[in-house]
Amino acid sequence: MPKVLVPIAEGFEELEAVTIIDILRRANIEVTVAGLKDGPITGSRGTRLLPDIPLDSICDQTFDMIVLPGGMPGVRNLREDARIEKLLQDFDRTGRYTAAICAAPSILASYGLLQGKQATSNPKFRDQVAIPGVAYQEKAVVKDGKTITSRGPGTSIDFALELVGELSGPETRSEVEKSLIRA
Repeated sequence: MPKVLVPIAEGFEELEAVTIIDILRRANIEVTVAGLKDGPITGSRGTRLLPDIPLDSICDQTFDMIVLPGGMPGVRNLREDARIEKLLQDFDRTGRYTAAICAAPSILASYGLLQGKQATSNPKFRDQVAIPGVAYQEKAVVKDGKTITSRGPGTSIDFALELVGELSGPETRSEVEKSLIRA
């Protein structure tokens, strides 16, 4: 069973985080929600989420993918946390999946993890992502190798389904998408 880490910080985007967690779990993917601090984390719209575990408690665990939700100031809080930088560098170095939505692709760009790749982001963060060496795309979801980026709350379902397809295959993605009754 694939294992995914979703770190959240104060000011995370609720719709993105919960959609990602929910859809991955519908696909029987093991999701660990790790808070930058112990206890409940408050999102950008005031919703409180209780992470499964504090980030410091995952040191001995291995994950197939890390997914960064957007939201402000959540993205700033993730970017400023040295543990997140180390995790992202480790995932990249070991060829594991890194995924980010909304403003969070700016974190990947700031650490040099989008160099030579195609990516997208929330249009408000384009200037932080569309830097030299990054082929910026105006698409809902952009996959380049093991890096997957998306634009924002409105693309959360498409983004999460792409993650399911990568980790569990197209058949599982199709089953989960049908169960959502999107049309």
